[in-house]
Amino acid sequence: MVAMTKRLLKTFEVVFSDPTKAFYCSGDKVAGRVVVEVNEMTRVSAMRVLGIGCAKVEYPKGKQRCREEVDYLRYEEVVHLDDQPADTDGSVILRPGNKYEYMFGFELPQQGQIVSSYKGKFGYVQYFVKAVMERPSHPPQEVKKNFEVEEPLDVNTPDLLAPTGGAKEKKVTCMFIPDGQVSLNAKICRRGFCEGEEICIDARFENTCSRIVVPKAAIIAKHTYQAGGRTKICRQKLSSVRGNHIISGMCDAWQGKTIRVPKIKPSILGCNLIRVEYALMIYVHIPGSEKLVLELPLVIGTIPHNGFGSRTNSMSSQEGSVGSASNSWVSLRMPSAPPSYCDVTRDVRLDQPLTPLLDDYDGDDSPIFMNEPHFPFPPPAYSEVDEEYNGNARMLPVC
Repeated sequence: MVAMTKRLLKTFEVVFSDPTKAFYCSGDKVAGRVVVEVNEMTRVSAMRVLGIGCAKVEYPKGKQRCREEVDYLRYEEVVHLDDQPADTDGSVILRPGNKYEYMFGFELPQQGQIVSSYKGKFGYVQYFVKAVMERPSHPPQEVKKNFEVEEPLDVNTPDLLAPTGGAKEKKVTCMFIPDGQVSLNAKICRRGFCEGEEICIDARFENTCSRIVVPKAAIIAKHTYQAGGRTKICRQKLSSVRGNHIISGMCDAWQGKTIRVPKIKPSILGCNLIRVEYALMIYVHIPGSEKLVLELPLVIGTIPHNGFGSRTNSMSSQEGSVGSASNSWVSLRMPSAPPSYCDVTRDVRLDQPLTPLLDDYDGDDSPIFMNEPHFPFPPPAYSEVDEEYNGNARMLPVC
């Protein structure tokens, strides 16, 4: 069949009117042409153009397969050649040596009725134009071309500009004997950010247990797939920062410590089957115990913050970090291009969202106990190879 098609058709392709257009938004017009060249005289009874957009989730669950699909775009049109005479039945004859172009165009659904393109480990949201050539007494020939949809997400809404924060504390025990506690209190100026922007963190960490603890923060991606009444969640650490070690009886204050939003795709919040969410996790690594974790939700948008205050603070933080690069640890993983959702979720499937998360870099942190306040210890051997030093934290005695 393929060989026969190649012998019959010299060219059969979908070409968009603006091939440089990176993506479309709700309400945009998708226009182009179907280009056909034949190697032998061919009768075409109809040329159909379909615009299709759908979300699909599929993954195994034991011996079953969870599968679900929903449509966001269904368009179909029979297109004609403007300068080619048609027979009474509507068919046309295509001859070798000529190039034939069937023009098409349709509008995408309005905002709220469509979601951004997505490709992940267990599902996708895909949009494409498909051309179907129908010939008498022959099977139809098909060709399709994908296009990207990216819905605008403005981070300048009141909800996303509002500051957010929280506090957590954890009692630490040793062989069922109380060993003090660790607490954190943190806030950020807003919830909405775009790639490349700096998130300024104000936080205070207090350690009254006998162990040396390490405060950290990370941007986390959470991908949720829903199918067949079941939910599958994947999580991945995208970038992280580290603070100074906190010995027993001391506390650490972050004043505008920054973490940059890496090149990632925006949040997807309007799809019934797939959600892509982000969070800033501020946590304390406690040797010999579970981490103390505070999760602050983030929304990654496409329209950047238009205020001047946050940008000024971000620039000041960057200038300060340049001069004090030898005083604190920072990690920024910035790929050269936005990763696909497949890369974000690969091999990080978690049925229990927080249990194993962030353990991969914490194996060689500080010793578990510190018996004396002035115990001399060498600099720790860090296994977090993606971190560098940034000095915007100061050590304070516990009040």
